[in-house]
Amino acid sequence: MKRMIIHVMLFTGLITMGLTTTISAQQKETRAEREAAKAAQVKGWVDAKQYVFVPQSAIPMGGRVVQLTGEFFLSVTKDSLVSYLPYYGRAYTAPMDPSKNSMDFKSKSFDYSTADRKKGGWDITIRPKDNRDVATINLSVSESGYGTLQVTSNSKQPISYNGYLREKKDKKAKNK
Repeated sequence: MKRMIIHVMLFTGLITMGLTTTISAQQKETRAEREAAKAAQVKGWVDAKQYVFVPQSAIPMGGRVVQLTGEFFLSVTKDSLVSYLPYYGRAYTAPMDPSKNSMDFKSKSFDYSTADRKKGGWDITIRPKDNRDVATINLSVSESGYGTLQVTSNSKQPISYNGYLREKKDKKAKNK
C-alpha cells in the first residue's frame, strides 16, 4: 500500500514538473514572438516615416531631469514635421516673440535619414530646412520603440528627451 502511494506521488510529481516546463517554454516563445512583432511594427513606422515620439522626461544640459506630463510630442510624416516640445536650458539669443518657443515648430522641408544600429534599432537624423533655430534632431530608437531624442539648436543649448514611439494615425483613413 505504501509503495503504491509512493508511486502515485512520484508519478504526480513528474507530471507536474513536465507541465511546468512545457508552460514555461511556451511563455518564453510567446514573449519572443511578441518582441519580434513589436520590432517589426516599429521598423514599419520608421521606414514609412509615420510615427509620433512622445517624451516622458527632458534632460537639459547641466540641469536636472524633468519628468514631463501633458501632451508633448514630435510628429513625423513623409511630408511634415511637427514639434511641440518643452525647452529647459540656456538661450543665447532671445526670440522676437517671447511667447514662441523654438521647440514648437512645423516644417514641410527637411532632410530625413536612418541608419541601423549595431545592437538593433535605428538612428534617425532630421535636419529642418525651413527653421533657422533648430539645426538637427537626432532620434535613437530601440526595437521595442523606446528612444532618446536630442535637439541641437543654433541659439540654445542642446536638450535631450527620453520617451517612446507610437503610431501616427492617418487622418485621411479616419474620415473614410
